[in-house]
Amino acid sequence: MALDRTLRGDLAGVDLGDGFHVLPGQGNALVADTDVGLVLVDAGSLPAAPAMIEHLRSVTESPLHAICYSHGHLGYNAAVGAWQAHAAERGEPQPRLIAHENLLRRYARYRETLDLQARMASVQFPSREGASWRRMLPAFEMTDPTETFADALTVVTGSRTVELLWAPSETDDAIAVWYPDDGLLYGGPATPGDAIPNIGTPLRTQRFTIRWAETLDALVALGAETLVTEFGPVVRGADQVCQRLSRTAEALRWLRREVVERMNRGMGEGEVLADLEYPSELFDEPWMTPNYGCPDYIARDLFREENGWWDRNPTTLHPASPGEAAAVVLSAIGDPDVVLERARSLAEAGETQLALHVVDLLALADGDDPVVVAARGLKAELCRTRADEVRPYVSRAAYRSSARLLDGGSTSWQQLP
Repeated sequence: MALDRTLRGDLAGVDLGDGFHVLPGQGNALVADTDVGLVLVDAGSLPAAPAMIEHLRSVTESPLHAICYSHGHLGYNAAVGAWQAHAAERGEPQPRLIAHENLLRRYARYRETLDLQARMASVQFPSREGASWRRMLPAFEMTDPTETFADALTVVTGSRTVELLWAPSETDDAIAVWYPDDGLLYGGPATPGDAIPNIGTPLRTQRFTIRWAETLDALVALGAETLVTEFGPVVRGADQVCQRLSRTAEALRWLRREVVERMNRGMGEGEVLADLEYPSELFDEPWMTPNYGCPDYIARDLFREENGWWDRNPTTLHPASPGEAAAVVLSAIGDPDVVLERARSLAEAGETQLALHVVDLLALADGDDPVVVAARGLKAELCRTRADEVRPYVSRAAYRSSARLLDGGSTSWQQLP
C-alpha cells in the first residue's frame, strides 16, 4: 500500500454540508466556515497542500482564520508555510496556529531525533522504489504553533462555536474539535475510523490504553449527533456515535484487565500473547478492524506499561554484540545446511513464523559465508510471505522493509539505504 493511500482520509474532498468541508490532506482535514473565517484542522503534508488549497477555494472564498493541529505527528502540519503564503497572496491576516501545549515538547524531540524519525518512517511507509530514508526529511517540516492550551480552548464564538478539547490518545498532544451548535465532533486521533486504536505500534513510542479509553468516555459525554473520524467515515446519529466510542473504550478496558490478570500470574509477554483470545462481541465490530493497529499491539503496550525492558530470558540481560552472538551460534551448528533445510520445510508446510525463528540461527550472522547469505535470502522470502499472512499495515510494511534490507545483504538499520 502506497504512502499516500495509507495516510489519505476516506472523506477527502467531501462536502458535509452546513459549511463543513473535508480537504484532501493527511487524514480527514476538516474545515468549518465561521463568523470570523475558516477554521481548519491540519494543514496537511507538503505534497497535499496545493490540492487542499485548490479544493477549498472551489467551495468558499472565506479567509482562513485558524489552523488547529490535531496532534504532533510529523506530516500532518508540514504545510503550514504553504497556507501562510496563501493568506499573504490574498492580502489576508496570517492564520492563528493553535495546538495543545504538549506539542512543543514533541516537536523538540522530533528535531533532536530527526534522522531516527526518517529511518522509522521509511520502514513503516516504504516506497515501491526503495528510495533512501533521507527522502523523508523534507516532508518533516515543523512550524511551531503561535497559541497553545492545556485542557480546552474556545477558538470562535458566534453562530458557530468552535471548541478545542485535549484528547490524549494516540499522542499526549492530541485534540478533538467540538462544534456544539452543530452537535458535530471531530474526534481526531482518538477516533481513527474503521480501525482499532493504534496503541503499541511497533515503531512508535508508548501509548496508554486506559488514558485513551478515558478520552473516549469524555467524548461520549458531549452527546454528539455527528462524528467525523480521523481517517474513516462520518458517523451519524447520537446512538451510533455513543456506541462506537463507548464500545471501543470497553474493548480497551477488557484488554487491560486480561493482560494484567496474566501478568499477575507471572506470564511473560510472549506467554500473554499466546494465551489471549479476543472476544468477537468486542473485536469484530467494523471500527475495531485490525488494518493498521491490532489487539496484539495493544497487549504488548500494556505489558510494557507495567514491566521493564527485560524479556525474562537471562541471556538477554547483558548481551554480547549482535555480530558476536550470531557468530558463535553459527560456529556451534554442526551442519548449517540442516538448519536451512528445516526452515524451508517449515515454510513449505505453511509455518512461516516458525521458519523465521529457525532461520535466524544463521541469518543474523555477519559476513559473506555462503550459508549465511543463503539464510538471509530465505529470511527475505519468509518476510515477504509473512507480510501477506498478517493484516496490520505496519506489520506488513515492516516485513517488506526488512526483506528489502536483507536483499541488500544487511541485517542492521545502520545499512538502510
